Amino acid sequence: MLVGLSTHECGKWNTFRCVPLTATHCRLRLAWSREHALWTPQQWSCVMFSDESRFSLQSDSRRTFIWRAPGTRYHQENTIERHRYGGAGWLVWGGIILGSRTDLHVQSVTMTGHIYQDVILEQHVRLFRGAMGAEFLFMDDNARPHRANIVDECLQSEDITSMDWPAYSPDLNPIEHVWDMLGRRIAARQPPPTCLPELRRALLDEWCNIPQDQIDNLILSMPRHCKAYIASSGRHTPY
Repeated sequence: MLVGLSTHECGKWNTFRCVPLTATHCRLRLAWSREHALWTPQQWSCVMFSDESRFSLQSDSRRTFIWRAPGTRYHQENTIERHRYGGAGWLVWGGIILGSRTDLHVQSVTMTGHIYQDVILEQHVRLFRGAMGAEFLFMDDNARPHRANIVDECLQSEDITSMDWPAYSPDLNPIEHVWDMLGRRIAARQPPPTCLPELRRALLDEWCNIPQDQIDNLILSMPRHCKAYIASSGRHTPY
């Protein structure tokens, strides 16, 4: 099961794929939101939010494409609960933090625990931990590769503190909005990418071109997000 992955179609915008939430999921999401609702900007500035996302050039028969007005993405009629993601393209990983971001990692294969350790942690996350010191917090979701034993051992050996994260909660992660920004920037390119190598170059270029202040605003909006999750009792929100 791939948890926390988003699928973006260049030039098209599909329904948001919410993961099904049980009463336990909602309770844990609500508890997390209450715990972090009063965090200060200084506390949020120590958190690196990370995630994988998938970008492809083609649609597939299982995906529903819709036109929607801004702000309606999470309305019930625009939401489809799905567990799995399909289509050909690139899997990307990125991390955002107040004032900076990681390089974008792009790969054609599924993420594994070994790739996550050797590439993501060793080549990207470790550098930020070294620069920021012990206050650094690393947020990733509960996807199986992220919780492999070799990953836990690497986090311990590098003294990287992981942020507690409720299961099935990609909508709590501000980087989801960055993936939307990235997809829209690629869709707006003229000419648009027409093959996978062109899509890869576009992903790398546009990731660097996203204004940092837009990323910072997303991170600094986390207190508002927490209040929205509290108001919804841990269910999906418009954020």
